[in-house]
Amino acid sequence: MLEETSQDMPHLLDPMLALALLMGIGAALYSSVGHAGASAYIALMALFSMPAAAMRPTALVLNVIVASLTSWRYVSAGQFRFASLWPFLAGAVPMAFVGGAIQLPGHTYRQLVGVILLISAIRFLWPQDQGDERKPRDPPVLAGVLCGAGIGFLAGLTGTGGGIFLSPLLIFMAWATVREASGVAAVFILCNSIAGLAGNLSVVRSLPAELPMFIGAVIAGGLLGASIGIRLPPQTILKALGVVLIIAGLKLIGVY
Repeated sequence: MLEETSQDMPHLLDPMLALALLMGIGAALYSSVGHAGASAYIALMALFSMPAAAMRPTALVLNVIVASLTSWRYVSAGQFRFASLWPFLAGAVPMAFVGGAIQLPGHTYRQLVGVILLISAIRFLWPQDQGDERKPRDPPVLAGVLCGAGIGFLAGLTGTGGGIFLSPLLIFMAWATVREASGVAAVFILCNSIAGLAGNLSVVRSLPAELPMFIGAVIAGGLLGASIGIRLPPQTILKALGVVLIIAGLKLIGVY
């Protein structure tokens, strides 16, 4: 784990501080658009060459914290629709626990997460209709449960919250308005991350020594993002994040 790496390489203190600061920036950017930032945390940890075993539980802990802030913001603002959430959550939570309990070899994990980051980048860079306010309809229960199970398993396996896949699905299928999709995704990410973390800690029972520093950084960033998000142009933020995820994803799959 990271404790051992830190003892062998004490000069990593400054890079870890830089990593914490970048995580805080990532939390601010993601929370401003209704997401928790797991993809960014994983990308940054990969760029800083953290051990693969430490990346997933760390990302999930930080995800829970930021998702709590974004969930509170959207629910309190009335931008949340429970009927669009519960079928997906019913399928996702148990499968996120199962996915979180599976340990992949370091190389396989990096390849898989690299692909996930590239998919996430496409989601950010793809043109979106922010003015779509069609009246939403309730998702079919069986379809929601099955889709949620797939998203939950993948989220637990990779250490992400799954919201990056849920949001476009809700909007495309008209199961939530664009604004409600962000609120539903935030609560989904929170519950999914808790389940994935519980499954992961049943196998990996230690976390990085630098975790408190990372937590402080994402709390500050999450609060900042939650307060200024409605004033920032979401498309600009999403495209910038998409570029970062492409760079990190290509690094993880070994393109450079």
